[in-house]
Amino acid sequence: MKVLLINPPSLNQISDAHPKIVETERGHYPPLGLLYIAGYLLKNSKHDVYVIDAQVDKLSYSQLGDRVREIKPDVVGITAMTFTLLDVLETVRLVKSISAYIKVVLGGPHVHIYPEETIQLPGVDFVVLGEGEITFAELLEVVDFPDRLGGLRGIVFRNNGSVTNTGPRPFIEDLDSLPYPARHLTNYKKYNSILAKRSLPTTTMFTSRGCPFVCKFCDRPHLGKTFRYRSALNVVDEMETCVRMGIQEFLIYDDTFTVNRQRVLDICDEIIRQKLDISWDARAHINTISEDMLDKMRDAGCTGIHYGVESGTERLLKLLNKGIKKQHVKEVFGWTKQRGIATLAYFMVGLPTETKEDIYETFRVIRELDPDYLHLTVFIPYPATQLYKEGLAQGIIKKDYWKEFAKEPRKDFTPPYWAEVFTKEELDLMIAEGYKSFYLRPKYLLKSFLGLKSISELRRKVKAGYSLISWQ
Repeated sequence: MKVLLINPPSLNQISDAHPKIVETERGHYPPLGLLYIAGYLLKNSKHDVYVIDAQVDKLSYSQLGDRVREIKPDVVGITAMTFTLLDVLETVRLVKSISAYIKVVLGGPHVHIYPEETIQLPGVDFVVLGEGEITFAELLEVVDFPDRLGGLRGIVFRNNGSVTNTGPRPFIEDLDSLPYPARHLTNYKKYNSILAKRSLPTTTMFTSRGCPFVCKFCDRPHLGKTFRYRSALNVVDEMETCVRMGIQEFLIYDDTFTVNRQRVLDICDEIIRQKLDISWDARAHINTISEDMLDKMRDAGCTGIHYGVESGTERLLKLLNKGIKKQHVKEVFGWTKQRGIATLAYFMVGLPTETKEDIYETFRVIRELDPDYLHLTVFIPYPATQLYKEGLAQGIIKKDYWKEFAKEPRKDFTPPYWAEVFTKEELDLMIAEGYKSFYLRPKYLLKSFLGLKSISELRRKVKAGYSLISWQ
């Protein structure tokens, strides 16, 4: 059987909270979810497996169609996120126009939240719930036998006009048992990041799944709240495999890499033991960081840490269930900088009950922390999150926008902001002001210039800087 996994073009992404320059200049990351499935199939089945990343290859729908016709797949798998749903469905239509006999399977966070709505969309044959590797492989074995589908946990399908949902299966506990993502099935040398310190290529990695923290603005139900992690040797052996492919720069894409202190130290020790010449970034929670951990991470090639701070006021940090204090945030940023590790700070504006004074306090805190990179967005209450549920219950969110969009995706859809204090237009202006007041400071410009590591980094930053100056 020929199995084709597609990362669709990004031509119809619905408007979100990110300024366009953030999306267009950040680079391209590999579709790790699809590559994990591909790797699992290559090891555990005899199917012919293909991957098309239409984004990194910059394919039009016409060009994507040519590639699909050339491969002639029996089954097509696509990962669906809410913001990419329009392009996912355009890809589904394209595949079905080539052959109505191709089975189309959707997975990912969106379909896990809205399985019944997704299976009713035109052209969708199956939905895979939760983690997809094992379920998708088992589905391929019964995809042509309708009477056996009901015995497979973790799928949703139509059956004689009704919808059958077999329910989610348990999470994968032994993550070391999963093969590495099949990066070689993509044009992996094209992947890049504006944060990269070296020349191409760059890649992403997952070393764990599940986030134990309870922030009210975030939810990842398809991965769960239990922190499951890979062993240090398994993680570093994947890095070594990538190095042999010519990849030396990594973004560890875990929700929170630093949950288990000893595991972080073990990973760093293993990188040092294997003498890997690599650079890597990771996401970390403020409360999980210590100075000795930072020392070890630096020694193992860590060049950047991404911290979610979100707000500059204690009141709003408490409202968000962040569990952090401003003074400790300042200390952790200071420790990180002292070790020459770059910092990226995530912040939001337009939070529930937030005032203009709160926003300007956040901008002041941002300048005080002086991170190397700032990621500033307007708060959007995402589906299944606690704040979205509270907004509906309080009547601030007038209707279940996300569920309606899941049922009937349309190009004019605009995600709901928290329309309690500010209008969308006011918040967009605040975002523009926040970015420019941070990135266009003489102090920041001089620091960025003096910190350049390569000509390629200079080119990326000049391009992004020009876009910022031209924005609005």
